[in-house]
Amino acid sequence: MTELHTLASHHLPFFITPPGETDVLFVIMSIVLIGAVLGVGVFFFWLHSLPERMVHNKIQFDVVAVLALLSLFTHQHAFWVAALLIALIDLPDFSLPGFSGLLERIASSLESIATSRREPAAPHASPNKQAEIPGLKAPDHDQSKTAEVKALPQGKSPANQPKSGSHTNGRPGKHRV
Repeated sequence: MTELHTLASHHLPFFITPPGETDVLFVIMSIVLIGAVLGVGVFFFWLHSLPERMVHNKIQFDVVAVLALLSLFTHQHAFWVAALLIALIDLPDFSLPGFSGLLERIASSLESIATSRREPAAPHASPNKQAEIPGLKAPDHDQSKTAEVKALPQGKSPANQPKSGSHTNGRPGKHRV
């Protein structure tokens, strides 16, 4: 221990350090000050992001986020209050209910149709385009009806002939002209 000056008091408080030694109180207060500044900063940003954490839907989130950023950069607290009020109000969803689900079902149906039509084509070309599409049956041609149409006298068309009840495509109720 160093000797005290003759004019110095013999009873010194603990925070006065002798020359050349570490000031313990200064080190403790530096740590407390850094911790306090970081704590206040974390609390400020936590409080500032409060409206964004309270939002209920995407459109509302975008508006609240913009207002919160404006408040942060301009230091106008009215923007933050407006963001908080908008976040507290539960706005109704104005989108059409079930519309996105309907579009997803349409898209998946179109995908399945497109993948089923990508099957390799037959090596020979068919004169009938409908026969090339999988899932569609080519129409049956009744040779007797074709011969009957050819055998009609000139000036008479098959449309003027009475319906006989036999059908050209094999399905009842569907007549092919």
